[in-house]
Amino acid sequence: MRYVNQSSSFGGPSARFQVTHWVRILLIANALVFLVGLAVGRGLIIDLFAFSPGRLADRPWGMVTYMFVHAGLWHLLMNLLFVFFFGPPLEERWGSDMFIKFYLVCGLGGVLLSFAFSGATIVGASAACYGLMLAFALAWPEQPVYIWGMFPVRVKWLVAFLVALSFASAIGPSRDGVAHLAHLGGAVAGFLLVKSGWMPSYGRGYGAMGQGSTAGWGDGVRGGRGGARRGSRARGRGHGRSGRRGSGRSGFSRWGAGLRGSSRGGASRGGKTGASRRGRGERDKDAGSGRIAAAFEERRARQRAARERAELDQVDAVLDKISAGGIESLTAEERELLDRVSRQTKAN
Repeated sequence: MRYVNQSSSFGGPSARFQVTHWVRILLIANALVFLVGLAVGRGLIIDLFAFSPGRLADRPWGMVTYMFVHAGLWHLLMNLLFVFFFGPPLEERWGSDMFIKFYLVCGLGGVLLSFAFSGATIVGASAACYGLMLAFALAWPEQPVYIWGMFPVRVKWLVAFLVALSFASAIGPSRDGVAHLAHLGGAVAGFLLVKSGWMPSYGRGYGAMGQGSTAGWGDGVRGGRGGARRGSRARGRGHGRSGRRGSGRSGFSRWGAGLRGSSRGGASRGGKTGASRRGRGERDKDAGSGRIAAAFEERRARQRAARERAELDQVDAVLDKISAGGIESLTAEERELLDRVSRQTKAN
């Protein structure tokens, strides 16, 4: 985020991965506006689309369009980098509609603080980016971020440092041309939105976010339910085999014990033959019982798996609905389904 002093008629500047729907649009829009500025003159673009408190009545659209105007290439690249890395996990978590609303409200938070305490003209997406960074740190505080690709820092400490630096620069005699108040406004707006409960607490997951991660609620449900389904099938097959084998071994042991007892008692061949027949009868009876128990258990496992598959299909449909229209589009029954499956997944 940079301040711009309008000294001329047109003004001039002072001093997990997968790209999601709105992140892609934001990256392209910011880049296109920058290229148009190079073609027609950056001063003209700043004059038309920057936010200036003194020209709010003449240029009210500047409260939104300033987020797409940048003072230079480095300014643009840094903000695009923040959107690229911090945006997709949040859009996957909240849904596309809720994500873009959050982004714009954080940008308006930067406008509000700048309007209240500064009369300078501002351009850039940094206020919205600070809101994204803060929301990301609240969701995945232990996620490491590699500074210059080499030094890992937990994102909660990185964001805390950047916010503290902006605060110190805003209240100090800083003359670096950076809109620190707008940064703080975006961070404060993001914090209030997340803590107010307006943002959904679950949605489609976004891969493995490292330590302390929620690891994607939607993927967790699918994985947990799929694992339970596979476990049910395995248990059903295992019980069936163990029932048959266990019954066979039990009958054989008793049959052998009968033979040994008859032999030690000095029984005749006819007695041993009768004992062996009785042993075979008991073995067949036990084996039959084992087969019945195994068949019953397999049927129960199949029924359990069918119920879980049906519930999993319902969850998939609800998650697709969240991705398309956000959490607010769900009915009460769909919310109850997500809560129930979430509790079951945690229990498993």
